[in-house]
Amino acid sequence: MNFGRVPADTLMDIDFKLPAEPVFNKKVLKGKPVKKPLVYTGCAKWGIKEWVGKLYPAGTKEANFLNEYVKYFNGIELNATYYQTYGPETISKWAAKAAGKNFRFCPKVPQSISHFSSLINADAKTTAFLNGVLAFEEHLGPIFLQLSDRFTPARRENLYAYLKSLPTDLQFFVELRHPQWFLDETVRLELFNTLQKLNIGAVITDTAGRRDVVHMHLPIPKAFIRFVGNSLHPTDYERIDDWVNRITYWVQNGLKECYFFMHMHNEATSPELTEYLDNLLVKAGLLPKQKNR
Repeated sequence: MNFGRVPADTLMDIDFKLPAEPVFNKKVLKGKPVKKPLVYTGCAKWGIKEWVGKLYPAGTKEANFLNEYVKYFNGIELNATYYQTYGPETISKWAAKAAGKNFRFCPKVPQSISHFSSLINADAKTTAFLNGVLAFEEHLGPIFLQLSDRFTPARRENLYAYLKSLPTDLQFFVELRHPQWFLDETVRLELFNTLQKLNIGAVITDTAGRRDVVHMHLPIPKAFIRFVGNSLHPTDYERIDDWVNRITYWVQNGLKECYFFMHMHNEATSPELTEYLDNLLVKAGLLPKQKNR
């Protein structure tokens, strides 16, 4: 992911500390600890050839990458669905790879809906997409809608109408990127209050060059974090430390579910930082240790 990318020699000049806890979250997190939160971590793709011999056994064929991936992580941010709509037959084959495991696929809404339709007259495309991903069955995690950085609050009625049209028995999250969603306090509060009423979550994106999208608001007691690292730069580890502290705090105050997905400008290094995250979550009692670790 290149969103928010900055020159490597400027990373030490950025204040990566997570923002203070928003007052808004007190409406959602009631201060009661969750004993067994559902925490899922992983990457955005499984088809990275550079992982062969590192994460995947030497000689692993591409057709078997997902078989190996599910042995190490318990979730994946499914970016593949952003580029095309898959039918139930393909989705069922992917789901079968995770049979018997507590594993979640978190599909991204196709760009034909999120970027090219302005969320108008998208019912048929949305139905086709959902009919496909429902084949994940018990392995279906939250579905997330990422809007273009050109999608401004001027079109928020399109967004709200579309969100209201979505089935309420599925969990959705929204990722917004245009700065005005966060700079204008009235717009920001209207957004998060609307999401809360609709039981829809807000994706938190942590990337170097856009600190405004690390908004930390939780409209529902569930978090969906897209973390963009910088190829194992020292600041990556400090940022993960900060995130584990915040997630622990959230769980102690009522967070029920957390989805944390790793991105890198060079995805070859994503597993190392994800493993670092997982080890800290295991120590914090928030994640069971994977067998292959």
